[in-house]
Amino acid sequence: MSYSRVTGRLLQCIRVSGHRNGRIQMMILLLVFAGRGYAQQQPHYTQYVLNTFIINPAVAGIENYWDVKASHRHQWAGLNGGPVTTYVTMHGPLRKTDYPQASATGFSPDGGNPRGQAYWETYTAPPSHAGAGFTLLNDRTGPLNRFSASVAYAHHIGIAPGTNLSAGIAAGVQRISLDATALKLQDPSDPAIASSTTLDRWRPDVSAGIYLYSAQYFAGISAQNIIPAKIGFDEGKVKGDSVYQGKLVPHVFATAGYRLWMNEDVSILPSVMIKYITALPVGIDMNAKMQYHDVLWVGASYRHKDGVAVMMGINVNATFNISYAYDYTTSSLNTVSRGTHEIMIGLLIGNRYADLCPRNVW
Repeated sequence: MSYSRVTGRLLQCIRVSGHRNGRIQMMILLLVFAGRGYAQQQPHYTQYVLNTFIINPAVAGIENYWDVKASHRHQWAGLNGGPVTTYVTMHGPLRKTDYPQASATGFSPDGGNPRGQAYWETYTAPPSHAGAGFTLLNDRTGPLNRFSASVAYAHHIGIAPGTNLSAGIAAGVQRISLDATALKLQDPSDPAIASSTTLDRWRPDVSAGIYLYSAQYFAGISAQNIIPAKIGFDEGKVKGDSVYQGKLVPHVFATAGYRLWMNEDVSILPSVMIKYITALPVGIDMNAKMQYHDVLWVGASYRHKDGVAVMMGINVNATFNISYAYDYTTSSLNTVSRGTHEIMIGLLIGNRYADLCPRNVW
């Protein structure tokens, strides 16, 4: 069963379970986060292809500027307690020497950068360099909230005249909290929930990845939640290995894409993401993005047995871009959901080549 079907049904159960036992409610809540309960613990992103850094730290520093992205996603609009995800990321190069004047930050005066198909056909990979970045993320589902903060480091090496390989790691903390005041418990002293106030759990947040890229293609693999951790809210009052003892489990993402040229000004990027999460069926996202003159683009995405999405965006200038995605759920949730909305804005800081769109992640 897909992530959206499981989580959506659990949210519906939470909404109507006020008359039920507290342990049943606690089981429902933990199923949202517990891998053994068949649910995804990391947020879903429709526009991850525009910001691969959010799922793979090896992307840090891949471009010639500092890339800032801010995203807000309202999943299953119309369903009370549906996931709401907001994040800010920033990453950039450290001492990247394809600049005429390298600096510790990569910032330097304006230069030239011819674009179009002819440019990409003569593209050469940048020399070895490092990259760094950070992520701030908040994800709320019903009375459960997850906040995470992490920093990332990556190293990029050239393995062929037009190809680079990078490896990266991100480390930080995540705070998983339960607003027990939002639950209507038949028995306030039920040990499944140790308090009637907000309960917090601080856990490590570690991810790692590798990324292979050139002017024409990319491929990467990454893992999040590398360090498993229990997230029960019973304060030790429920003994033994029970369903109330939820656990964070690893999430593995494999991505790949290839750039196709229709003519000098129009390119198409088909891409795929394969997602593996413990106790869940393998998920597959298939995407296509068509871009005109590095300024306007439209795209579509299909998630196997889950939903479809349409996307569009504009690179306003060499500093600012904005994009929007709308998801339509193809599961039974479409009877209670008005779709999912996701908006993203981007800032390109220190963009000395005046790039309108990325050179290495598109």
